[in-house]
Amino acid sequence: MSAHQTPAMVSRYTTAQRINHWITALLLILLALSGMSMFDPGLFFLSSLFGGGEATRAIHPWFGVVLLVSFAILFVPFVRHNLWTRDDTAWIGKIRDVLGNHEERLAEVGRYNAGQKLVFWAMTWLILVLFATGIVIWDQYFFRFTSIEVKRIAVLVHSVAAVAIIAVWITHVYAAIWVRGTMHGMLRGTVTAGWTFRHHRKWLRTLARGQK
Repeated sequence: MSAHQTPAMVSRYTTAQRINHWITALLLILLALSGMSMFDPGLFFLSSLFGGGEATRAIHPWFGVVLLVSFAILFVPFVRHNLWTRDDTAWIGKIRDVLGNHEERLAEVGRYNAGQKLVFWAMTWLILVLFATGIVIWDQYFFRFTSIEVKRIAVLVHSVAAVAIIAVWITHVYAAIWVRGTMHGMLRGTVTAGWTFRHHRKWLRTLARGQK
């Protein structure tokens, strides 16, 4: 290929999927900031981003409701690509080769590798836990449906799940930046055929068979 030739591109995400992905990401950030402002007095200054303490307390759960809907829209088209297989177990077993950038030693990967699938399912379950516990402690509408003891447990579980999902989100962002070319797919919707051949060869073969 000459320096002036454009590399072959593979469509990875539609425009609607990318928009929804970034809406979901923004909601996670807003939830993290507003939640941290209520988590510790030392972080209360973050509430100024949302108009003060009372406004933050009022808007935080609604961010959660919109997040649930936004993530559900992502979940439906991608769940079938994130079902666990034997290849994923083998991929995890060779995690040293993954971290060492020796992908040639791994089995061919489909649309998502095992690490991406773990992020997908961690996000799924943590969002469900956060939503369920959030409903329990949303006193404006659900105070009379649960006891004080149940609310205390829900607050603890909600806080632990929040810390966990922030850690998963950071891992997701780091991986997207670490694997060169990934961000192009998330921003533009396309990746090069070379990138696909290296990181998701089985998926590329599936696409090629479909075109034939």
